Amino acid sequence: MTCGEAFQLYGLRALGFGERRLPTGEIGLCEQVVLIGSGLLWNIYFAALALLIGFFLATGLALAKASPRRWLSKPADLFIFLFRGSPLFIQFFFAYELFMLLPKVGVDIPLGFTTLTVETRWLTRAWLGALVVLCLNTAAYSGQIFYGALMAVPKGDIEAADAYGFSSRQKFTRIVWPTMLRLAWPAYTNEAIFLLHATTLVFFSAFPAWQQSGDSLYYASYFVSRTFNPFVAYPLVGLYFIVLTLLVIGLFGLVNRRLNRHVPRAARRQLRFKPQYVR
Repeated sequence: MTCGEAFQLYGLRALGFGERRLPTGEIGLCEQVVLIGSGLLWNIYFAALALLIGFFLATGLALAKASPRRWLSKPADLFIFLFRGSPLFIQFFFAYELFMLLPKVGVDIPLGFTTLTVETRWLTRAWLGALVVLCLNTAAYSGQIFYGALMAVPKGDIEAADAYGFSSRQKFTRIVWPTMLRLAWPAYTNEAIFLLHATTLVFFSAFPAWQQSGDSLYYASYFVSRTFNPFVAYPLVGLYFIVLTLLVIGLFGLVNRRLNRHVPRAARRQLRFKPQYVR
């Protein structure tokens, strides 16, 4: 099978399009490259949505933790501690068991004039249930990063804003939040890279794949079981993730330069990739 034929058959198989049967005969390099790349779309889906949702959750957590009101700061602190203190792998299994306890027909929420039924059966599927866990996990880590940056915002900048008569909203949107992002962005970039790599744990979790169309490790494991050669499929997964990591570093580097555009070059916080070996 040529690479063009493999792409036509399996290019979008992970999304439910194309040939449903996996190759069973002699498996070549093209089939492995295409199918593993197809499964990588799910890893990108998990990472992109978890980063987007987790970013706003993390901002709220950082503000809540920095709040002088204990009824805001203590729950935020406890949430961050729980998700940072437990392994992500265990969180997947715990969440799956919790979602399995929910009624399959949904949960009724009375609104007075009507009753809203919230579907819960999708929470036991990887595309939603695993995404929820990833969002909460990255929100906890990112929230701690943003909290540290929030505490490092220069007091003089806030006092200057007060002197100019800025309202609380103006101080946050023009001074506090941009400065917090600028200070936190290098560390947040490492969190984004880790989250991208952590999406591979979805394959080992209890969440079943949608229509049995799994991620990159799903197809890599299938090829290893058929060819008994782990030195092709797994290095391909690693190569794909190296390329994605370089893209994340480049994209976040552009944002970092944008955030530091007004800072003198000598004082800019440089974006350096430092992998986290222990988490």
